[in-house]
Amino acid sequence: MSTAALLAAGAAAAGVLGAWECLATAEGARLADRFALALAPLARARSEGRTPSGAERRRLVLLAAGSVFAGGWLVAGPLLGAAAALAAPATVLAVVRARRGRYREEVRRGAAAAARALADAIGAGHSIRGALGETALVLPGAAGHELRIAARALDLGEPTDSVLERLRARAGCRAWDTLIAAILLQRDAGGDLPALLRELAAALEAADRLERDARTATAQARFTAWLVVGLPVTAAALAELAAPGFLAALVAAPLPAALTLCALALQVTGLAAIHRIVRVRRG
Repeated sequence: MSTAALLAAGAAAAGVLGAWECLATAEGARLADRFALALAPLARARSEGRTPSGAERRRLVLLAAGSVFAGGWLVAGPLLGAAAALAAPATVLAVVRARRGRYREEVRRGAAAAARALADAIGAGHSIRGALGETALVLPGAAGHELRIAARALDLGEPTDSVLERLRARAGCRAWDTLIAAILLQRDAGGDLPALLRELAAALEAADRLERDARTATAQARFTAWLVVGLPVTAAALAELAAPGFLAALVAAPLPAALTLCALALQVTGLAAIHRIVRVRRG
């Protein structure tokens, strides 16, 4: 890369940072605070499972579009930057869904610990409402966060049935469906609820171990598949960095453009197939 290109890249980066600094100064806030405010919905989606509001989504889309546009302009010119910026809304939506998916997965994995903690609290003499409050204080992670939401609702006087139903709906998985059903069934029909919850916790832990073993056994094959799919994309990016304009020249003629589109379609098909093969179906 020539000295002129490096200077142009530095000037563009300084211009983007300067624009952000001007906006932050005009609003009486520092640049870091503005970034933190814009990215806070992503953190809440991961730590609390919350969906960003309309205003938060607009800020995320504007930030992503500006960043992608600046990066695309530096790499391959304004046209590619503008085209990449058009994908900002879909990118933000995918990131939010992925982070909320990780939160829900953590909630699912916490069902076993929640069942065991509830069994201990009920065995110690607490009622179901009291056991939920006690468990919420000691259970960490996403499952503990969900139980704390339920405990606050119980403290405000909401009925146990509605609170448990909301907890089940928020968790959205078979493990929590079974846990809530066991609690409600014992309340109506009687029985040894602590023993039932401990058996449920043991079954959930065994299922998690089996899933981890399966993923460990297929880790090398999955890595190889993603590596094969990613090699052409990486090679194209390196070629563009080494010789700016390579991608534009590649799609300038009809035949290379058609072959490139065909290759991209095959890449997308391969990604979809890999995702479908390695996806674990859960209730």
